[in-house]
Amino acid sequence: MRRSGSALVSAFLAAALLLGWASARAALPAAGALAPAFSLADQTGKTRTLAEFSGKWVVLYFYPKDDTPGCTEEACKFRDDIFAVEQMGAQVVGVSLDDSASHAQFAKKYSLPFPLLADPTGAVTRSYGALTQGSRYAERYTFLIDPAGKVAKVYTSVETSRHSVEVIEDLKRLSKR
Repeated sequence: MRRSGSALVSAFLAAALLLGWASARAALPAAGALAPAFSLADQTGKTRTLAEFSGKWVVLYFYPKDDTPGCTEEACKFRDDIFAVEQMGAQVVGVSLDDSASHAQFAKKYSLPFPLLADPTGAVTRSYGALTQGSRYAERYTFLIDPAGKVAKVYTSVETSRHSVEVIEDLKRLSKR
């Protein structure tokens, strides 16, 4: 079976586009891998690092934008379930490309009791595979990081209305290991 020149060019362009899309996003850290380190300012301007949470579970969730419907629902569900999360020895940490001032308004408006980290350059978000090149918004991904700093679970399909409950259930299950 012989392909015409234009069919070969079309196939080549399709493959190049697919390869370009795949390389435009960093690989997701896999379960068992060390979580990428970070050092970012929170909503108060304080620099927060992954190392400061050593010895605790970390619920590191990336979200698109402060004060939008889905992001607000997800943040408020974590807020409402914070005592259950903390009972599991875990710390919730949110990350978006918004700046610290935006995070401060968002946290105050909804009484969010956990750090919201500002990643305006997208470097940390990209290191977790939660940012496509050229995008201005993080993907809604969550990483459950164990007390040793390793990724225990990755969530790439998040239902904002029940995500905090899902994380708590997984924390219960994973803590028993």
